[in-house]
Amino acid sequence: MRPNPVIRNVVYGEAGGQKLLLDVYGANPALTRPAIIFVHGGSWSSGSKHDLGFAAAALARQGYVGFSINYRLLRNGRNRFPAQLDDVQRAVRWVRAHAREYGVDPRRIGALGASAGGHLAALLGTTDTRDNSDAALARYSSRVQCVVDLYGPTDFTPALDPANQRRMAAAKSPGAGIVQQFLGPLPQAADNYRLASPITHIDKKTVPFLIFHGGRDTLVPLDQSQRLHRALRAAGVESRLIVFPEAGHGYTEPRLLAQTFAAVQEFFNRHLKTSP
Repeated sequence: MRPNPVIRNVVYGEAGGQKLLLDVYGANPALTRPAIIFVHGGSWSSGSKHDLGFAAAALARQGYVGFSINYRLLRNGRNRFPAQLDDVQRAVRWVRAHAREYGVDPRRIGALGASAGGHLAALLGTTDTRDNSDAALARYSSRVQCVVDLYGPTDFTPALDPANQRRMAAAKSPGAGIVQQFLGPLPQAADNYRLASPITHIDKKTVPFLIFHGGRDTLVPLDQSQRLHRALRAAGVESRLIVFPEAGHGYTEPRLLAQTFAAVQEFFNRHLKTSP
């Protein structure tokens, strides 16, 4: 059997009064193949599952089943974190619950995210299910087997230091306002800043990471990926950081995208196409 064409707008849950949707690339129930969850960016407040459809389609042609997902977006103070974490974790568990239907090996699931999606993908590799109240999914893990993080923020805890708050305000950091809307005002939301930081959850269960960042990123500082990389290595977790020195946030240069795709494919092949 040939892989199915893209299956659009599959409902993987409902939360906050809205249906949670995903698109499936390369499904073939006659086979059992590894899967990749694709998580779009957009400052947690914009973007859609279509944004990474090109990547899901490209990796489906390489023998993966791709699931490009929507999640609740931050709108007018609604859907603050951890809504997004709950949604992406639900998506992974839903894929495991429906693995046979789409031809997925539930033991071999990776995640790829860009920017805000990179942050959420990183949480899929560093945390276990936060909200396990849905009995239908309770027995399925939300942790993936490996993560590709493209220039996502990884540590919000520096904002808990008043001195850092003053420096960011003086520098008019473009990301500071976005983060406060996402996580809530300080000091009331301090716990959210810790919970949302993948770097604070690293332990021996953390999965391998491949991280990309542009050296001229003015939205998410390069230091965010560098510190994640160092923390992973210090914990004995496999991590590779690829920095493109002249690239900015969300780089689109064809040469850099080709290098990124080659490294991503090698990483996923090594971790998802070998015996667990």
